Amino acid sequence: MESTDLKSVFTKATQGKAEMDGKTYAKIAKDCKLLDKKLTNTDVDLSFAKVKGNSSVRTINYATFLKGLEIWAQKKGVSVEALSQQIVENGGVQFKGTQGASKFHDDKSLYTGVYKNGGPTNVDKDKISSISQTCDRTSADVRGVKH
Repeated sequence: MESTDLKSVFTKATQGKAEMDGKTYAKIAKDCKLLDKKLTNTDVDLSFAKVKGNSSVRTINYATFLKGLEIWAQKKGVSVEALSQQIVENGGVQFKGTQGASKFHDDKSLYTGVYKNGGPTNVDKDKISSISQTCDRTSADVRGVKH
């Protein structure tokens, strides 16, 4: 296995940038199916924090990424070469776009019941919808009697 293959996986994951953030670091572990009982999401996050060193730093470069792979290999009990080979074989990060429309949720011709007619409403056309329809607001005389 050549390190250029691993470098290309790193470049693909960072979309051409020289540094990688923690989210992408964890995504590589997930998408390459490295996570198991020995290497968990928590272990990946902790290894990122360990290799980046300073807490104010938010990204790592390729050399630091390789140090992180050493930590992963140690946790899994395999060699760094075997781990690198697994990453290269799985192709690194898998980018997935937005999923298509769901048939039953987005197709309004399939709606049933109240929603078929536009959904529930709080204003009924034939029934009382305001207080002025129930109260007589005409003026009364001095004694309170209406004529």
